[in-house]
This record gives sequence, C-alpha cells and structure tokens, in this order.
Amino acid sequence: MEWLAQLMQTWGAFIQTIRFTDILDVAVIAYLVYRLMLFASRSSTANVAKAILVLVIALWVSDLLQLHVVNFILGRALELGFLALVVIFQPELRRLLEQLGSNQLKRFFIREEAASEIETAIDQTVAAYTALSKDKVGALMVFERKNLLDDAIATGTALDCSVNAELLKNLFWNKAPLHDGAVIVRGGRVVGAGCMLPLSGNVNLSRDLGMRHRAGIGVSERTDAVVAIVSEETGAISVAVGGMLKRHLAPETLERLLRNELIREEETDKAKPSFFSGLFKAKKGGDGDGTQQQDAE
Repeated sequence: MEWLAQLMQTWGAFIQTIRFTDILDVAVIAYLVYRLMLFASRSSTANVAKAILVLVIALWVSDLLQLHVVNFILGRALELGFLALVVIFQPELRRLLEQLGSNQLKRFFIREEAASEIETAIDQTVAAYTALSKDKVGALMVFERKNLLDDAIATGTALDCSVNAELLKNLFWNKAPLHDGAVIVRGGRVVGAGCMLPLSGNVNLSRDLGMRHRAGIGVSERTDAVVAIVSEETGAISVAVGGMLKRHLAPETLERLLRNELIREEETDKAKPSFFSGLFKAKKGGDGDGTQQQDAE
C-alpha cells in the first residue's frame, strides 16, 4: 500500500499547484475546440477533416515502420494540404471572420438556431404557402440544417431578415426580380433570395417535373436541407428531403412536416429517424409504389 500512499501524495502535491487561472485557461480552450468542431460538423468540412486524420495516422505509421519514401511524400502532402485548406474552406472561414468582426459575435459562442425563431419561420411559411398555393404562385424555400449552403447563397442576393409571410409573397410574386430563385433560411432567418440550386441528377424523375422541383430535389440530394415547394401550374405544395419528394400536402401537413424535421432535431440534436423519413420507408427511386411522388412545376 506504500505505492498507493505515495501516488496520493504525489497527486495531492500536483493538485495544490493548480491555480484557478489554469482551470479557466483549459476550460476556454476546450470550449473553443468544441465550438470549432461543431462549426465543422455543420458544414461540408467533416469529410475533409476525416481525410486529414487518415493522412496524419498514415504519416505516423510510416514513421513508425521507417518507410522513409512514404513518410517524405505524406509529409510534403500535409504541408501543401494546409495551404489548400485555406482555399477549400474559404467560405466557412470568411463567415467565421464576419461573425467575429460584427455584432453577431455571440452566434459563435451560443447555439446558432433559436427554437422560437424557427417556430415563427414555420408559422409564417405555412401562412405564405397557403396563400401562394391558392393563387398558384410558384415558390421554392430551402431550410438549411447542418450542411451550409454558402455557395448557393452567393448565387443570389444576400439578406438578413426574419421570415415573414408578406415578405415571402412579395419575393415569389411572378413579376418580382427574385421570384425564379430559391429563398434560403438559416436558423429561422432569411439569408438569401433568388438563389440558384443544383438540379437533381436522378435520371428516373418524371419528364413532367419542372425546374423548380428538380432544383428542390437536387439540393435535398446533396445536403440535409428541407425544401418546401409550391407548383406554379397546380398550386400543389410539396416537400423534399433526402432526394425524396412528397406532394399535394395540405397546409396542416406542411406545418407538421416542417416542425418534425426542423424543431425536433433542434430540441433533441440526435440522429433519430424523422417523421418525414417514416413516410418513405420504401427503396429510394421507386415510382410504382408511390414512395417518390412527383409534381410538375
């Protein structure tokens, strides 16, 4: 038991040397690292970060096994890779610096999405879509989640305002200059209008499917965004998630889908099967069973 007493004595002496400023220092660094990791997970950087980790492990293994040529190549690749990261992550770094240099600094330290703002955005969206559907005015709204849509926002007009039903009806009015593009919502606020979205690469889509729906499906295929669409021809309301399209939704159903996809994830922040996912349990891409319902623009 002497070794145990000696160990406790050593630890006791070590603990006595710890100051409050040391604890504060570690806590601040730990929190900053956590926020940076959370920031990376909300963008498209997660896969790149995994690739970097693989390269670092490979570099360590090559050094351990004395694979000099492999170690040299990996070392040079990592050195050049850090320069390339500045170019690859330019939108994310710019957004971070803009927040640090503006009155939105608190968004870096606190949770970006406020549940109350998202609830208001959903209510206003449902109200606007009800009117747009009745008047057969086409609309395309993208609710951003973890995957950032900075590239799409850059193609349109950057905004920063609350989601408002009257604003949406004016943006999507068929004589408005921004009506052909998409409105992008981030954290319950409109951050872009008139934005161009990538079209779906699914060759099995119906030929009757319009560009608005193809764009909505396309962005939902590439990101985890929730897309709400109003058909200009029929006035039908549709929602696209994960490359799947559900059409002919009543306003009440639209509200329920948006709340399940946006608010529940905000509250739980866990990877659980969503309500929308339950509507599409069948294999993706099947048309005969009705799992992928399509609507002409």
